[in-house]
Amino acid sequence: MATAALFALGSVSFAVAQTTPPGAHNSVSTSSTMQAAPDASVHLRAPGDHHCGIFQTCANTKIGLGKGDFVVRLSALGVITNNTGSRVKLNASSPAAQLAGGSTFRHNVSATNQVMPELTLEYFLTDHLSLDLIASSTRHEAAAHVGNLGKLDAGSFWILPPTLTAAYHFRPHKRFNPYAGLGITVAIFHNMHSATNLGGAYNGAVFNAMHMKTNVGPSFNLGFDYQLVGNWFFNFDIKQILLFNQSIHLSSRNNPITGGRVRVHDDVHPTVVGAGIEYRF
Repeated sequence: MATAALFALGSVSFAVAQTTPPGAHNSVSTSSTMQAAPDASVHLRAPGDHHCGIFQTCANTKIGLGKGDFVVRLSALGVITNNTGSRVKLNASSPAAQLAGGSTFRHNVSATNQVMPELTLEYFLTDHLSLDLIASSTRHEAAAHVGNLGKLDAGSFWILPPTLTAAYHFRPHKRFNPYAGLGITVAIFHNMHSATNLGGAYNGAVFNAMHMKTNVGPSFNLGFDYQLVGNWFFNFDIKQILLFNQSIHLSSRNNPITGGRVRVHDDVHPTVVGAGIEYRF
């Protein structure tokens, strides 16, 4: 039996050897190492040392403005004074009133327009709502048209009108984003100088003082932001400021020509137009 079994095993081995092609190897491996498929996300992320320039729009640059953005703006500001309802009162018994042909004159005070730089700080509370504060100071020349005396130099003054505005932005996270706002203006007058040369017989005498009281009024504005490149934006803004019953003193108490102090009340409603460049932090 043992001899028969060995003969059978040898026959099977010989048959297997005969069916294997020449040059082939019959080695059997009991284990093998499997190689993982390549990770498709390896090359999707930019190199760690990649830097986006300040004047570049990169893949991670936010489009438009929205919640949490802080913006600093530098603009060229034009101030159109729009004197609409002034009235000048002289002492009825004064030489100035007699020569002027009366003691009360309406719509006769004006101030020159001006252009100055403006700085604005703006923060977005939500995607649609922002608060901004503007700061600028402009110098203006004042004049009074007083009956028969004609146009008289009244002096010069500077005005600092910080304005806090709440604005609603209609298209957050878009390159073009128009807005409308409502705010409040505090008009602070400083560096006031009285007239020094009025001409004629009243050289330096009719208006010899200038004092203007701080005033507070509402403001309304319309404008838009447009993203130029990266975090740089162009801004255009129009504000209408209302300053009712602005109090102005143009003469000292002891002025003999005017018979005392000249009091002026003026409704000043300046239109403020600004255009500039802003940067988002």
